[in-house]
Amino acid sequence: MRLIRVLAVGPLDRGLLEALGDGVFRELGAGWEVSPSSLDPGFALDPIRQQYHSTEILARLHALPDEAAWRLLGVTGLDLFIPILTFVFGEAQLSNRCALVSTARLRQEFYGLPPDPERLRERLLKETIHELGHTLGLTHCSDYDCVMAASHGVEWIDLKGSSFCPGCRERVLEVNAGPTTAPAAPLLRG
Repeated sequence: MRLIRVLAVGPLDRGLLEALGDGVFRELGAGWEVSPSSLDPGFALDPIRQQYHSTEILARLHALPDEAAWRLLGVTGLDLFIPILTFVFGEAQLSNRCALVSTARLRQEFYGLPPDPERLRERLLKETIHELGHTLGLTHCSDYDCVMAASHGVEWIDLKGSSFCPGCRERVLEVNAGPTTAPAAPLLRG
């Protein structure tokens, strides 16, 4: 079975990471393993923005050797950005092995609301599957209910489902039937 290794980027509740495994297995048919180690993201901090540059973290993840993992997913509680956007929920390289997601703006507390652990888990699952979908070569989908629909705000995450539409599902099945590696491709932000 193919394995998705999950790596905490900075301090993070590992229970939250473990809870994602069933949902990811349902959509991607891959095993889920949370790494006992973590990545210190200090190198990616922009002191002016007080945010972390997701592309730099993604590059560091990509440089980590892990022959056993089909995909490597970094998960962080830190606020991520790329220079041309105010923030990103995550980032992945199209048709490559690494993805990154953040819980920072998925938390109700970020918006001055009371904590909602169930909503956080749902949002994180959707963004995790979305970014892993990019690693499988999927681009943004025009079906607003598909997990691959673009999410420019947390409200859009709440509106979409946590599953692939039939077209995206077909593409995932094609990729899962093929080889486990692909050449480097463009970065996509989810």
